[in-house]
Amino acid sequence: MASSLSAARAIDFLCEHTASKSRVMALLAHDNGPSSLTAVLTCKDPDHAYEAVGILRRVLARRDATTVEDELKALTAEMADAPASSLRQAVVQAASGSWTAGVGALFVVPEPEPDTSEDDPATEALPGPVGHPRLKDLPGKVVRITHLHEFHITDEDALLRAAVDSGWEPLPASELGDDDPRDLIGAVMTLTEDPDIAGAETLEDQSSAELLSPEDGDELADWSTRPVVARFTHGWRLREQRTRPATEVRTPNFAALFATQDCPCKGEDENCEKCGWQLTPRTADLLHMALVVLADQAYDDAERLGDQFLSDADSATWEVFDRLPSFTWTADHRWRRRMARAFDDLAGDLAKGNWPCPTCTAEEMALHLAIEDAPMHLEDRPEEDDHNSLPEHEDDYSWGSCSDLLFQDHDVLMLFHTQFSGIEDPENPTNQSMGIGDLREAAWFTPFGSRSIRDPRRGFRR
Repeated sequence: MASSLSAARAIDFLCEHTASKSRVMALLAHDNGPSSLTAVLTCKDPDHAYEAVGILRRVLARRDATTVEDELKALTAEMADAPASSLRQAVVQAASGSWTAGVGALFVVPEPEPDTSEDDPATEALPGPVGHPRLKDLPGKVVRITHLHEFHITDEDALLRAAVDSGWEPLPASELGDDDPRDLIGAVMTLTEDPDIAGAETLEDQSSAELLSPEDGDELADWSTRPVVARFTHGWRLREQRTRPATEVRTPNFAALFATQDCPCKGEDENCEKCGWQLTPRTADLLHMALVVLADQAYDDAERLGDQFLSDADSATWEVFDRLPSFTWTADHRWRRRMARAFDDLAGDLAKGNWPCPTCTAEEMALHLAIEDAPMHLEDRPEEDDHNSLPEHEDDYSWGSCSDLLFQDHDVLMLFHTQFSGIEDPENPTNQSMGIGDLREAAWFTPFGSRSIRDPRRGFRR
């Protein structure tokens, strides 16, 4: 059977990892048989595999290999000759959309097990996020605004190109249905804040509003066991939708996420081992705000700069990238977007109630900048500001402790000192004597360890 299935269509690319190697696989669709997997390349570095999958997915979505030439050149330069050659060939096939699979290379993808969770009484009331209130816990009224958009897709390829240009990556084919194999839904959702979506025309754009009531069985979205669906029926007042500013991010409940505990000694015993430093709600709130603002500024910088060298760009005032070591000023657009995402990743850690512990050099730099900026977000706050309602603690705004306790080391700060010029290179004698490692621009997103690898499919917020 496998020998008769030589012609196929690539529909996705996936990673497979073991302790000693990583493999990139192509998911293929066949006209006369089941979907199948075939190996594309094998390499030792899992990050190289993640990068390869991202490149192949972007080529597949756009059917154009020219847009990844620089990325492909940079990645293959770091890989061994065999996987590098295989990746180049795969990019050509991904651009064409067709795939030729050799005899014996096909592995049938099993059908997923049926989802019976809806029939399980134990899953009917899943808990919401830690510290998030229930509707009944809120003293005031709650208004839900639901937006309705309807888009007619007139050019699928143009739509997908626009979404890819904005940083979107399609879902794996294993998560897509036969009705949307190209993830058009995801592409449209990525572009909905743009009033003029490429490849589509707006058919409907309206909003509805409702007061939520616990007595009527309503619940906040994060706790609701039923989908939040718009009720566009007679009697609802339609309102003009406004584009949400990029920095409008829902503030987590830091009072619950980082609830502090008082030591029994009440601070009277200087030698008490239980009186450890705490990341307090107020400190977490300002760090989170600084990280979100820096992320938006970095995305704005990246969009304006494109692939320009910072030193060659116009005299506009940049928000983030001119604050980084000067050897990063030649970075390309994709590198800058990944730097912007590093701020978002750390902000996401805080939103989940976790300490923002950097997982790579880029995140170390991002956190240093956030700690530097956080104090200014406390200035000129009105008394009624939500931040002032958070519980107070003696560890509030202890930025020195943040710098001491949230990092493994401060090696990255040496990049700002002229006396350490060239120390980013692992061949540098000072670098070697201090055991610093690779701090060059291309290595900033390399995870510190296997446990610190971020989900490669998380995409970009903007």
